[in-house]
Amino acid sequence: MSAETPAVPGQLARRRQQFRAWRGTRPFWAGLFVLLGGFPIMYFPYAHLQIGHLTLAMATTAGAGSLIIGVLLVVLGLSLWFQKHIRTFAGVAAILLGLVSLPVSNFGGFLVGFLLALFGGAMAVAWAPGVAPEDEKQPVAESGAAAGSTTEDMATSGAPAPSDGSGAGEANDLSGTIPANGTNGRHSAG
Repeated sequence: MSAETPAVPGQLARRRQQFRAWRGTRPFWAGLFVLLGGFPIMYFPYAHLQIGHLTLAMATTAGAGSLIIGVLLVVLGLSLWFQKHIRTFAGVAAILLGLVSLPVSNFGGFLVGFLLALFGGAMAVAWAPGVAPEDEKQPVAESGAAAGSTTEDMATSGAPAPSDGSGAGEANDLSGTIPANGTNGRHSAG
């Protein structure tokens, strides 16, 4: 924006809210950890460390393997952001690639890339989509039974039967074998 262009009030706050809503519908942190785990695995086998006039070359014979592992981790991290339905596959693949990077890529990017890939993959496997707030609202059941209801009416409607100590509390039987509601304890497969 230039100095002459007036800023739209609340635009930054609106963009932050949009990003927060987008981030909440996918395994964002898992994707970020997997993505960041790929960079040290890719970088360290090709890095040259300068200590004064001494050059320490980290190049190994498995440089191509660590490059492939790092690129795959970066792609899996991006996939977790933009294709949330592959979270289980991407999480397991990130864990396996992190484990393979230990012998191939200088101890998995000196354990930094290995740990990031491992934690990100575990978070991706464990992530589950949240329930929208509108779906969480259930209709509120009446606190008591209607004035003319009997114990059998309450047992068939699912309302708890009054506990008066007379032994008529069959609705509280959790075994599922109550004759009043027509079940015999067997569950239907279909």
